[in-house]
Amino acid sequence: MKKSLLMAIIILSVFCLATAKSKKASTKSNLPQSHEAVILESSSPAEVMVRAIGYSSRGGKAAAMDQEAENDARKAAVWLILLGGSDPLLQTDAEKANFAKIQEQFFTAANLKQFIVWEADYYDSRLKIDGGKQLKIEKSFKINKSLLHDDLLKKGVLAETAAVAGALGQPTIMVIPETTGQVAPLELLKTDPNLKKGAEVIEAYLTARKFEVIVPEQQQVLQELTSAQYALQGTSEDYSYLLALSIGSDIYISYNVTIESRKLGSTTVKKGVVGCRAYETTTGRLLGTETGYSPERAATDAVLIEEAMQDAIDKVLSRVTAYWKEDLRQGVQYKIILNVSDSFNKAEAEDMLYAFADQVKKVAKTYRENVVADYTYDVLLWCDPAIHQSSSDLYRFFRQSYKDRGVLSRVSLNRKLILLNIVEE
Repeated sequence: MKKSLLMAIIILSVFCLATAKSKKASTKSNLPQSHEAVILESSSPAEVMVRAIGYSSRGGKAAAMDQEAENDARKAAVWLILLGGSDPLLQTDAEKANFAKIQEQFFTAANLKQFIVWEADYYDSRLKIDGGKQLKIEKSFKINKSLLHDDLLKKGVLAETAAVAGALGQPTIMVIPETTGQVAPLELLKTDPNLKKGAEVIEAYLTARKFEVIVPEQQQVLQELTSAQYALQGTSEDYSYLLALSIGSDIYISYNVTIESRKLGSTTVKKGVVGCRAYETTTGRLLGTETGYSPERAATDAVLIEEAMQDAIDKVLSRVTAYWKEDLRQGVQYKIILNVSDSFNKAEAEDMLYAFADQVKKVAKTYRENVVADYTYDVLLWCDPAIHQSSSDLYRFFRQSYKDRGVLSRVSLNRKLILLNIVEE
């Protein structure tokens, strides 16, 4: 009897142990063990080169450990684009929460395969650790960041942002070279081929990412055509309209280009260095700045500039995207500058500015006052696009709702900038 009972206990123990192991194996996570990866370069607007570290589980045959470590490195490479570094695809808490719901399925080997367009056929390093029980490898991959982004949109991870961006559009961006003020930016683009090449590389990235791009040279042509039309009709130019055309961007990107060279034996080798900055047009707020470098080698200036710019612009655009997502949550941004005629005394002007500020509070989801002077009121406000779809809608509201002294009128209406004044009736 005792022997039968002992045998039953042994069988039950073996069964429980096997069940526990089976359950543990079935619940093994697909998430990467390693979060160790670094971006080597942005090889195109859609693809980035990544070097990642992967680990195997402890124990097992050499071939199996290699396979596990490689799979983990692939996961770490994709993880870096999604959640790692300073400019990940998933930037908001809502996006990260959405992704957490699908991450186990997302990090399966079959799913990740579609995003890895190339991987090295060798290890950058291979090392046994933990007394030879575990394998650590380092390997390079090329990840299609654009495909990742589109897949997250399709899965609803980025749906909230996509819906808002779809309603309001991507930001309009102008690209201009940095200048000391002695030479106009348009003149630099015409006379300096290196700066021209830099603008072309940035604009290629912007159009590939579906941003709206304002080309400064084309803006100048449009202004000249408009002036010619007025001249042919015998009417005067509308300088307010021409001013508005030149300020129509939400963001502008400035850049500089330097080519460094030195002798290496009898060969002249060069290296491209570019600086790239993105600013919010209405405030001049710096959104992001990066410096890019090309490899040092014997090559044409144009090739080196393209390589260096690719190293910088991808990170800057990630900062621009993060800014735009955050800004769109508040609504559509406008900058309003109101000037009161000095024919009113200071006390009267103050009352008029306060009366206008009361109307701003009624229409804005949120607002920020920049300047409140004796005769000037400068404010940033964010409006619900479902109620006020354009700057003209907003101006119409202020004109109809303002009931204090004087007459409120417009100086200029632009996509982002509204210039108003109050004069005597």
